Amino acid sequence: MSTVYHPTVARLTYRALLGRRRAMILFALPLLLIVISVAVRMLTGADDSTAREVLSGFALATMVPLIGVIAGTGAIGPEIDDGSIAYLLAKPVKRPTIILTKLLVAMLVSVGFAAIPTFAAGLILDGNSQHLAVGFAVAAAVASIAYSAIFLLLGVVTRHAVVAGLVYALVWESLIGNLVPGARALSVQQWALALASKVADGGAVSSDVGLPLAVVLLVGVTLVATWFAGRRLRSLTLAGEE
Repeated sequence: MSTVYHPTVARLTYRALLGRRRAMILFALPLLLIVISVAVRMLTGADDSTAREVLSGFALATMVPLIGVIAGTGAIGPEIDDGSIAYLLAKPVKRPTIILTKLLVAMLVSVGFAAIPTFAAGLILDGNSQHLAVGFAVAAAVASIAYSAIFLLLGVVTRHAVVAGLVYALVWESLIGNLVPGARALSVQQWALALASKVADGGAVSSDVGLPLAVVLLVGVTLVATWFAGRRLRSLTLAGEE
């Protein structure tokens, strides 16, 4: 575990992610989902179709990738931007360990702020009818893991990681990934929906990607993004190393 997880790096990352400004955004998005779910339930009652639209259209397509942006880029991007990463890289900690630790923290934060509220929203909307709450919670969890790796990579490779992440989350995942049929196969949202369709009752959730391919793509993207982020961090040099 010493080559995968470093407690001090994890503590510093948790502190950065759950600082006042980021924590407010992290809490605001799930709270908004719950408020929407309560309002919809009061107005329409328990309805599977409405629940599916809210959980897919807002929770999975918008809230989950935005939380991934905050957690993934926030795990390392600010340290690179302000140069404080130099102090961490100067410590006797292997750089892959830094990436893996920060990724694990980002994943835990993303899953906690995305999957749990999604499950709660599903219970509010229709009481887990057709296992929609469980199915979308599983989808939110696996999507959060992939998003964390993708956005952590963005935090390493560009100083505009948040902007790039928002463009990806709001334009590609929320807009193009929902409207353009050919682009759906390259959407984390659709890959996650494939797992939701497996967990929920037959026909309750649909995806444009088959389950075997979705699993391969989710695992592959997560591993490749993690590997490339570690490789990119290893290429960073301190002034004293040049």
